[in-house]
Amino acid sequence: MTRDPSTTEQLREELEARTDLPAHVAIIMDGNGRWAQQRGLERVAGHEEGVRAVRRTVEAASGIGLEVLSLFVFSQENWKRPLGEVHSLMNLLSETIDREVEDLDANNVQLRITGDLSEILPEPRAGLQRALERTRDNRGLVLNLALNYGGRREILRAAQALLARRFATGQTGPVTAEEFESHLQTRGLPDPDLLIRTSGEQRLSNFLLWQIAYSEIVFPDVLWPDFDADHFYRALGEYLRRERRFGRTSAQVNR
Repeated sequence: MTRDPSTTEQLREELEARTDLPAHVAIIMDGNGRWAQQRGLERVAGHEEGVRAVRRTVEAASGIGLEVLSLFVFSQENWKRPLGEVHSLMNLLSETIDREVEDLDANNVQLRITGDLSEILPEPRAGLQRALERTRDNRGLVLNLALNYGGRREILRAAQALLARRFATGQTGPVTAEEFESHLQTRGLPDPDLLIRTSGEQRLSNFLLWQIAYSEIVFPDVLWPDFDADHFYRALGEYLRRERRFGRTSAQVNR
């Protein structure tokens, strides 16, 4: 379906004028494989097209001044996929980082990684580390890539690190949420206000389980390779129409 560019531009202008945009948007980018299969293509073609959707979304998020965009790039469960697909994904990751880092840096985007880089193949890992170093002082959009990531593993490792530190220092007493969060990989970032999962699937898939406790969730029925600025802006519009109560009543919120 062809969209009217003026409509997308109008949505962008309306969002730019708002002062209550989410600080942090997280996206589960689902549907690359199905997009390719619907067209009789190899699954890797869907992943390649998905990279273009990433670029569109990063540009849209940066353009309206969002603080943080988290993308679920590769889960720890994705290693179970066919070996050929995993190698294709790693090669695509390496090529994409090398190609995009200059534009990210030029647009003041700071790259962050949430996940275990030690298990990533050497070539893409080296490219990611170079990109992290190059963009670390940028102060625009924080692009947080969840890579070789699992929410349960992050929580478990945070608990282990917290216990080890307490044992080493002899600290006792109740553990606070703030103390626990200081051991999460997302420390220093606000929790996601909005979680988007594309493709119409409605599940969390072990993504940012601690952090999305109070996130609004939107499930647009569009495969990730077809996701564009218009879809992104409409998801933000849906978020802005919702009343966030955090356990309070509507009367309390609107007082």
